[in-house]
Amino acid sequence: MPVPERRTVLAFMAHPDDAEFLCGGALIRLADSGWEVHIATCTPGDCGTTSEDTWAISARRTAEARQAAAMIAATYHCLDQRDGLVVYDKAAIRKATDLMRRVTPSLVITHAPKDYMVDHEMASLLARAASFLYAAPNASAFPLHPQARVPYLYYCDPVDGIDPLGQPVTPTTYVDIAAQLEKKAAMLACHASQREWLRAHHGTDEYIDAMRRLAAMRGAQVKLAAAEAFVQHRGHAYPKDDLLAELFGSKTRHDD
Repeated sequence: MPVPERRTVLAFMAHPDDAEFLCGGALIRLADSGWEVHIATCTPGDCGTTSEDTWAISARRTAEARQAAAMIAATYHCLDQRDGLVVYDKAAIRKATDLMRRVTPSLVITHAPKDYMVDHEMASLLARAASFLYAAPNASAFPLHPQARVPYLYYCDPVDGIDPLGQPVTPTTYVDIAAQLEKKAAMLACHASQREWLRAHHGTDEYIDAMRRLAAMRGAQVKLAAAEAFVQHRGHAYPKDDLLAELFGSKTRHDD
């Protein structure tokens, strides 16, 4: 199948900084290739602090998200759920569907269906539901774009590349991000509040280092310096050809 005529990608994530950490390299490559990029989060990151109130940290984190998005001329959206309380319900599905109706993505990137945090899993379900539904004429009151259709859907790596039971995830697709790694790190560094939060809550001061380790681990599997890994959703009605591989070259895993 040829590359879609409408080149619009939506990274639909749970929290500010998730997109930069998990698929920032692919988003940079898409933006550099002329794609219109949108980054959405379910929450404003209202619990990502040990020192600020809900409103202050939400304002700070959404400002950080807009700053990171601006580095690749992307548009940032927030569905305004709450950290730890992302749910798959009628209201949330409606918000996600309305967002996709407005954006009309031909490519959606979201969290792994199984991840260490339930917010990520709920965001993944919402992305899956809305991507399937949004092009149906009666699904939203927003105007229907003539090029709206079921988009390509990819799941990012879960954090550390393992599922909640510690089992490694096997990607379908690897994207070479060696040339984009420093810009990805700079986008992630825009989320300065999270370095402070993770140091206080998780006892770690390696926010960007953890991203680099995951990129190096996935890269080593396909003999690259750095890569992002994805699993393509190929269920009924979804495109089956591997768009990311077609755009950026197919990578084959090496276990030797």
